Amino acid sequence: MPRTYEPIASQTLGSDAASVTFSSIGGSFTDLLLVCALKTTRSSGTSESMYLRLNGDTGSNYSATALRGEGTAASSYRESSATYIYLGEGPLTSRSGDAVFQVSVMSYANTSVYSTVLSSFAEPASYVGRHVGLWRNTAAVTSVSFMPSTGGVNLKSGSTFSLFGIKASA
Repeated sequence: MPRTYEPIASQTLGSDAASVTFSSIGGSFTDLLLVCALKTTRSSGTSESMYLRLNGDTGSNYSATALRGEGTAASSYRESSATYIYLGEGPLTSRSGDAVFQVSVMSYANTSVYSTVLSSFAEPASYVGRHVGLWRNTAAVTSVSFMPSTGGVNLKSGSTFSLFGIKASA
């Protein structure tokens, strides 16, 4: 069986960072997969939203729909004309463990369609969610940035980020 997932790059933060960006992504794959394990991002009683930007685009060219569950309740979220794709919530200091994100960017190199993003996340002892996002631009994706929503809140040291390219199986 041919190998369809190929590692492109990975980072483990040695110190806190405002964002993590993978750039100069070549176009030889069909899709991209970003896997993140986040250490605690915030010390207060609320989670921190995590966002994705493609090619550094800060325009209102994104939309997202989210479904989220938190034990006894479920909720949904819809946003259009945003400056990011909402991915879910990061972990709190009051809980142990990492928040884990798996983000797929479909047909990222196809310049005939908009880029679609599917993401899943799990935050320890709290939220799980599934999201779909759209970047309304037909440019090939050459960079992916992952960041918290609030300025001044950083991704914490020890958080890991791995980017894979997915090739169509023969």
